[in-house]
Amino acid sequence: MEDSVRAFFARYERLFTQALAGEADMEEVAALYAPEFIAASPAGVRAGRNDDQLRQAMAQGYAHYRAIGTKAMTIREIRLSPMDALHCLAHVGWRAVYDRGEAPDVTIDFEVHYLVQILDGTPRVFGWVTGDEEALLKQHGIL
Repeated sequence: MEDSVRAFFARYERLFTQALAGEADMEEVAALYAPEFIAASPAGVRAGRNDDQLRQAMAQGYAHYRAIGTKAMTIREIRLSPMDALHCLAHVGWRAVYDRGEAPDVTIDFEVHYLVQILDGTPRVFGWVTGDEEALLKQHGIL
């Protein structure tokens, strides 16, 4: 499980990098997610489906990241908490770098907790829990 999930998040990071460059393959991005998923943040809990609406929301999200100057999103660390042979909680530490124009770049570290299911040898995210991203970006002067 460990090797499979680590390879999965290396792919996730690579696809995020492509999206920041404006070269996202939304079908490949969508393939990272299960047919249904849940998301929790301080804004509440939502459930969704892996459909055209998700692809559209993801494309808009990547456009937003580019618009606010996100130039890199890299994984700092991954800690896994296996639940059984097919499920784990992946605590992923991310490092985001923001271009501030004339000012020095801003680097922000944060963590996202992903619920991962492995079926037929393929990991997919079926849920995630995040902190208050907007507050963190405001705190660092990005928004």
